[in-house]
Amino acid sequence: MVETQIKFVVVGHHSRYMQARSLAESLGAVMLIDSGDHGANWNHRRALEWAAGQTCRVVILEDDALPVVSFHRGIYSWLRDFPDSLISFYLGTGRPPQYQMQIAERLIVADKTRADYITLPRLIHGVCYSVPPQQIERVLTRWDNSKPADYAVGDAYGGDVIYPCSSLVDHADGEPVEHHPDQQLRTERRRAWRLA
Repeated sequence: MVETQIKFVVVGHHSRYMQARSLAESLGAVMLIDSGDHGANWNHRRALEWAAGQTCRVVILEDDALPVVSFHRGIYSWLRDFPDSLISFYLGTGRPPQYQMQIAERLIVADKTRADYITLPRLIHGVCYSVPPQQIERVLTRWDNSKPADYAVGDAYGGDVIYPCSSLVDHADGEPVEHHPDQQLRTERRRAWRLA
């Protein structure tokens, strides 16, 4: 049964411990809390190191991910259809601003061609994603500690990323806990373009 071949891990910040725990419990997930303010890059790498030791596909979620009702069914379906692809189960508005026009254009094309996903050359959200098991070691080897977590994952992966047009998680969009190197405030609305 394919259901037994997927595990979930929630990466969380200590200030959101209860939120992370609630999400992890709802998914039967492993929880990795950053209790020392090491940052998202450090914690996402830890999640991938844990995933590398598993014998199945692993889905990584951030503590502010909000799964849709059909989350599990959607996850199994996408991972079955794209076993060799990096998949992001969240496609968000607002951040990063430089990708929003490209996302809008690709969604229009997808609607016209009745496609249920778009691709982008980079992972631009770390809210909920899955790296193919056979690529995890390469991602860890090519990891850049200086990049935001999502870019670190996607750039180390080095290929197109699948984004379902209808996201399987929304984003709680609370106060950011990450200290971003660009020092820019995250004021844009950060929610899913569409939800499944």
